[in-house]
Amino acid sequence: MPYQFPAPGRLPPGVRVYAVGDVHGCLDRLLSVHALIAEDLAARPVRESCLVHLGDYVDRGPDSAGVLRHLREGALPPVSRRVALMGNHDALMLSARQGNPESLALWLGNGGAATLESYGIAARDRAIPARWGAISQDDIDFLTQLPLMHREGGYVFVHAGIRPGRELGEQVAADLLWIREPFLSDESPRDFVVVHGHTPTVEPEILPARVGLDTGAALGGRLTCGVFEEETVGFLVA
Repeated sequence: MPYQFPAPGRLPPGVRVYAVGDVHGCLDRLLSVHALIAEDLAARPVRESCLVHLGDYVDRGPDSAGVLRHLREGALPPVSRRVALMGNHDALMLSARQGNPESLALWLGNGGAATLESYGIAARDRAIPARWGAISQDDIDFLTQLPLMHREGGYVFVHAGIRPGRELGEQVAADLLWIREPFLSDESPRDFVVVHGHTPTVEPEILPARVGLDTGAALGGRLTCGVFEEETVGFLVA
């Protein structure tokens, strides 16, 4: 386990959370991070462990289809519990598949074409959802059932962030999936710390109100997993 930093939130003793940032079709990096998590668990057993993926499994990278297949049926790290959250790219893919013209154009222009290519869908068919039969119903069902938020101890895990000044129970999907400002610069006191992806940075961010874990895996950066336990946070990267 790499050097552990003081964390802005807290988990109960004996509880560890592994939170993986935006994968974006980078199956090789995801497999490497999962191997690192398994190694860490073997070296440092813990009473209760949770693996949280922060969404954006598809688009931009070379193997979105492989990422979804691995998350559904692959050999995942042997944690006590697993949670896969929905990201804005995952939601866009579902909307585009349903034939929403606005979502289709936005998705194809923001990495969706790479996802369709990973399924072997020909370029001439990529703007015609009716011809996307290679996308398995199992993958669609997996994406459709993804939750938007997960809470562990003093942390709330979401894809993008939350709307400042709004109670957790009143947050809306558009913000949880898409928000940047005013969330990123908000320093209002609250009784939890938000762990999120969505906004890529060169290194993970540890701030008093939030921890950002999107380090641009499909943009020439790395895939980062935050390791949260008691009052510390460390990082596994691939």
